[in-house]
Amino acid sequence: MTWARHSSRPDPAEDQSRMAGVRAEEEVRLTLQNGRAARTVAGHASSALDCAELLAMLGLEGVQKKHAQRT
Repeated sequence: MTWARHSSRPDPAEDQSRMAGVRAEEEVRLTLQNGRAARTVAGHASSALDCAELLAMLGLEGVQKKHAQRT
Protein backbone atom coordinates (compact mmCIF):
# COMPACT_ATOMS: atom_id res chain seq x y z
CA MET A 1 0.00 0.00 0.00
CA THR A 2 1.33 3.43 -0.91
CA TRP A 3 0.80 6.64 0.92
CA ALA A 4 -0.33 9.67 -0.98
CA ARG A 5 0.96 12.99 0.17
CA HIS A 6 -1.65 15.66 0.69
CA SER A 7 -0.58 19.22 0.84
CA SER A 8 -1.88 21.05 3.87
CA ARG A 9 -1.60 24.33 2.00
CA PRO A 10 -4.67 25.51 0.10
CA ASP A 11 -4.47 26.20 -3.59
CA PRO A 12 -3.44 29.89 -3.96
CA ALA A 13 -5.95 30.46 -6.77
CA GLU A 14 -8.75 28.98 -4.66
CA ASP A 15 -7.70 31.08 -1.67
CA GLN A 16 -7.69 34.29 -3.75
CA SER A 17 -11.09 33.43 -5.19
CA ARG A 18 -12.51 32.87 -1.72
CA MET A 19 -11.04 36.16 -0.48
CA ALA A 20 -12.50 37.98 -3.48
CA GLY A 21 -15.92 36.59 -2.55
CA VAL A 22 -15.50 37.70 1.06
CA ARG A 23 -14.48 41.19 -0.08
CA ALA A 24 -17.50 41.41 -2.39
CA GLU A 25 -19.85 40.35 0.42
CA GLU A 26 -18.29 42.92 2.74
CA GLU A 27 -18.71 45.64 0.08
CA VAL A 28 -22.41 44.82 -0.21
CA ARG A 29 -22.83 44.83 3.57
CA LEU A 30 -21.05 48.17 3.95
CA THR A 31 -23.06 49.71 1.12
CA LEU A 32 -26.32 48.70 2.79
CA GLN A 33 -25.14 49.89 6.20
CA ASN A 34 -23.95 53.23 4.84
CA GLY A 35 -27.22 53.71 2.96
CA ARG A 36 -29.21 53.14 6.16
CA ALA A 37 -26.96 55.56 8.02
CA ALA A 38 -27.39 58.21 5.33
CA ARG A 39 -31.19 57.83 5.43
CA THR A 40 -31.14 58.13 9.22
CA VAL A 41 -29.06 61.30 9.04
CA ALA A 42 -31.33 62.73 6.33
CA GLY A 43 -34.38 62.01 8.46
CA HIS A 44 -32.94 63.88 11.45
CA ALA A 45 -31.27 66.80 9.64
CA SER A 46 -32.90 70.22 9.92
CA SER A 47 -31.98 71.30 6.37
CA ALA A 48 -30.25 70.13 3.23
CA LEU A 49 -27.09 71.95 4.27
CA ASP A 50 -27.22 70.35 7.72
CA CYS A 51 -27.69 66.94 6.10
CA ALA A 52 -24.75 67.47 3.74
CA GLU A 53 -22.50 68.59 6.61
CA LEU A 54 -23.48 65.66 8.82
CA LEU A 55 -22.92 63.17 5.99
CA ALA A 56 -19.50 64.73 5.30
CA MET A 57 -18.58 64.47 9.00
CA LEU A 58 -19.45 60.78 8.93
CA GLY A 59 -17.64 60.20 5.64
CA LEU A 60 -20.92 59.32 3.93
CA GLU A 61 -21.12 62.09 1.36
CA GLY A 62 -20.39 59.60 -1.43
CA VAL A 63 -23.35 57.46 -0.36
CA GLN A 64 -25.76 60.26 -1.14
CA LYS A 65 -24.28 60.70 -4.61
CA LYS A 66 -24.36 56.96 -5.37
CA HIS A 67 -27.98 56.71 -4.23
CA ALA A 68 -28.98 59.68 -6.38
CA GLN A 69 -27.39 58.05 -9.44
CA ARG A 70 -29.36 54.81 -8.94
CA THR A 71 -32.77 56.49 -8.67
